[in-house]
Amino acid sequence: MHSSTSPDGSISLYRNRISSLKQALVIAAAAIATLAADQYSKVWILRTCAPIPPPCRTIVPNFLNWTFERNVHGAFGLFGSSAVLLIGMAIVVLVLFWFSFREAAARSQIVRIAFGMIVGGAIGNIVDRVHYGFVIDFIDFFRIWPNIFNVADSCITVGVGLLILSSLVTRRHR
Repeated sequence: MHSSTSPDGSISLYRNRISSLKQALVIAAAAIATLAADQYSKVWILRTCAPIPPPCRTIVPNFLNWTFERNVHGAFGLFGSSAVLLIGMAIVVLVLFWFSFREAAARSQIVRIAFGMIVGGAIGNIVDRVHYGFVIDFIDFFRIWPNIFNVADSCITVGVGLLILSSLVTRRHR
């Protein structure tokens, strides 16, 4: 398909805007899907596990439990328990990630999805801090991991892993 560019470059500008909109929609869709899965899982855990002493449910014997936990701290129990400080740090980290990976996001669908997962996960935990004053954690791989976590944390971790892999692959191909 061949198209000519108008003297003022408006066709090229139009295509760039459409491309940017599509890229933003991928990030938004990944963020919304992550946020929805995270919040749905937390509502379910609150309804089914909050009143039950830990572990609430054994999913895989001697390996995986659902264990309701109120997490007032940051990642891995670090960074104190000030909700305002933790929300501020999450926002700063999101901005830093965006500035670090925005060019890669323009070129890579995987980077856009990864960034959307990170954004959705961060928003999910921020929503918890604002609404409850703590983050709801419940995924407990007690035999292999000392910390209980949630869907948002999982998506943030997978998103960061995808960004790292994407960066390594990009550097290798240069």
